[in-house]
Amino acid sequence: MSASRTVYFVFSRLPRHFNPRTAHPATGGCRVISGSRLLLQRSPPGSAVCCRNVSSKSVPPKAPDTSLFVPVSLKTDDPADGTVGAELTQPLDKNELLKVLNKFYKKKEMQKLAADHGLDARLFHQAFISFRKYVLEMTSLPADLHIILSDICCNAGHIDDIYPYFMRHAKQIFPMLDCMDDLRKISDLRVPANWYPEARAIQRKVIFHSGPTNSGKTYHAIQRYLAAKSGVYCGPLKLLAHEIFEKSNSAGVPCDLVTGEERTFVDPEGRAAGHVACTIEMCSVNTPYEVAVIDEIQMIRDPSRGWAWTRALLGLCAEEIHVCGEAAAVDFIRELMYTTGEEVEVHAYKRLTPFSVLDHAVETLDGLRPGDCIVCFSKNDIYSLSRQIEARGQECAVIYGSLPPGTKLSQAKKFNDPDDPCKILVATDAIGMGLNLSIKRIIFNSLVKPNINEKGEKQMETISTSQALQIAGRAGRFSSVFKEGEVTTMHRDDLPVLKEILSHSVDPIETAGLHPTAEQIEMFAYQLPDATLSNLVDIFVSLSQVDGLYFFCNIDDFKFLADMIQHIPLNLRSRYVFCTAPINKKQPFVCTSFLKFARQFSRDEPLTFNWICRHIGWPLAAPRNIKDLVHLEAVHDVLDLYLWLSYRFMDMFPDTAAIRDIQQVLDNIIQQGVRNITHLIRASDPNLSNPLQPQSHSPQNAAPAAGSRSRGQRSLAGMTEKSLASRLVKDGLLTPDLLKQLQREWSKSLRQEGGGQSSLKEELNNKSIKGKRKSKK
Repeated sequence: MSASRTVYFVFSRLPRHFNPRTAHPATGGCRVISGSRLLLQRSPPGSAVCCRNVSSKSVPPKAPDTSLFVPVSLKTDDPADGTVGAELTQPLDKNELLKVLNKFYKKKEMQKLAADHGLDARLFHQAFISFRKYVLEMTSLPADLHIILSDICCNAGHIDDIYPYFMRHAKQIFPMLDCMDDLRKISDLRVPANWYPEARAIQRKVIFHSGPTNSGKTYHAIQRYLAAKSGVYCGPLKLLAHEIFEKSNSAGVPCDLVTGEERTFVDPEGRAAGHVACTIEMCSVNTPYEVAVIDEIQMIRDPSRGWAWTRALLGLCAEEIHVCGEAAAVDFIRELMYTTGEEVEVHAYKRLTPFSVLDHAVETLDGLRPGDCIVCFSKNDIYSLSRQIEARGQECAVIYGSLPPGTKLSQAKKFNDPDDPCKILVATDAIGMGLNLSIKRIIFNSLVKPNINEKGEKQMETISTSQALQIAGRAGRFSSVFKEGEVTTMHRDDLPVLKEILSHSVDPIETAGLHPTAEQIEMFAYQLPDATLSNLVDIFVSLSQVDGLYFFCNIDDFKFLADMIQHIPLNLRSRYVFCTAPINKKQPFVCTSFLKFARQFSRDEPLTFNWICRHIGWPLAAPRNIKDLVHLEAVHDVLDLYLWLSYRFMDMFPDTAAIRDIQQVLDNIIQQGVRNITHLIRASDPNLSNPLQPQSHSPQNAAPAAGSRSRGQRSLAGMTEKSLASRLVKDGLLTPDLLKQLQREWSKSLRQEGGGQSSLKEELNNKSIKGKRKSKK
């Protein structure tokens, strides 16, 4: 079967994918006419129409990144015709043969001819090295090649006669050269709407609920969801899916829960309910619903997860699609729906309770009030601040992203409880979604956050207007005891920066994310059976073509996992599923567990409850320090990974119920550790507790909280005016012993430079004396 017919056969078996070879779509589908441009055609009632104009000029095919082409190793078996070539002519002289081959390589005409057939300079060189090695090292060559080379060595043939045999060899080591057109068609992502024929076969009504946080936009969408005969809620977080699941069932509307790690059916016999609340990656694009709700639609531009919102928006089979999100997404969603022939009805909402930006920063932890939430962008700042707050006699709750959902809810309940003495919350931007919190004032400890750009590179960036509004909007929520919210910063220099950020309008969304499906990767693998999964994905991205409305989501995490388990024998579909597992690759224990899971799976040995218990060392003790707490969080992630895989490979991960039980116990252990987080921090380094004892709690002597600084605006002079050394000791970033060592080293270096400058120790003593004089006055 030819390559072209093979691709056509695979496409014909995949009805979700648009067949670029045909101009006749399924009845009631989106009619696309092949040719120099797309023409708008009158379609039958109820069908969708592609209305986006395409230039009449044909788009040239995307040039492949040949650096991704990995040569295939050829078998060195003797040819079937044995030594026929040598018998018909004569044995080849290796020295003469080497001269002939080098002349062939240097001929510009051969290089140009090879380039016309897909071999650029890099591939030409690699192919020639392989061809030369093959010719010189083989004991016997195929008869036709042997005769040609013999004729050339005897001056009876032309050196150009080598070219067909060279190209034959090149296509053997670079099989993608023979099927480049087919690979381009498979990776053509310019019309993703046509991947979902079931959705295109109905006329959907799209309602956009637009507004800021705490505007009631999601509430109105959920009311319609609850009133429908059937519905699906698609949210970005497990916590949000749980919230809608509980709200639906409390309202008397039977609702199931589907997340990556959990399936909960309200029917005792396991029959599916009419309503389902799910995380957005888990929504079904094949099940028909009356109403679908897609929450936080602005995440369609997320560099890593944006593809899930694109898939839900284009693919859900619902009569009504209720989209909730920022006003910055309205125009883009209209344009995206224009490609499917569906109109967008916009309902705009205003914030239910106001919030204001204060004119002064907090500057000191002694200025905290009940209902305050300090927002940090690193766990180290969380640890430092929580320790300082409790050293001042106040209790605080702690919430950050890597905590289990149960622990987050427990800390949120503690903070919200009016009878609980805990009135302060220290959190990361994890509070921006999924938690109902009674916050009066949001305090930004920093305005700089680590981000992953579209290239997968980590960089420190000032938070965007969208991120700032999402976090600031948690202050003074409609359902909380505080009817008005306040927003400020911990540090004085950050406040004008925050005001500037919030004064800008949110950048409009311009593109939506896409990601290759398992079917597309399988079709690639059929053409390139010897390529690794990571290499397949790289070539796919290199050749892919996307419309101007879309971008290719970051796949670095996928490739990281693919490379990690490449040596493990797995079939392609299983390997692909393993590589889409949501794991934290920064946790070594999680990565090690992932590797062991894949290895055990490859042996066809089920991962039982006892096997897991041995692996994680169950039962686990309560954490004694921060390191123990971080390890317990990693173990919780490993159990999440088990549950996630159990719903994809039920026979190989059979003990779901038992794993869920010990995960609940582990969640309680982590909750206990977080409640005692200050003690864990002190246990991690006993020296940290000493500098806190003599600290005065008066506003004059109190030092600002530790944390990262925004935009590097604070000068060294400004920091030394506030006694940098004492601040570092107080914040736990330096111990007294380390400070003394630094003083000695600094003094020694100054003496070596000539002693013209005062030592750090003298400077600190002088500042201490001046401070005492001022206090006496």
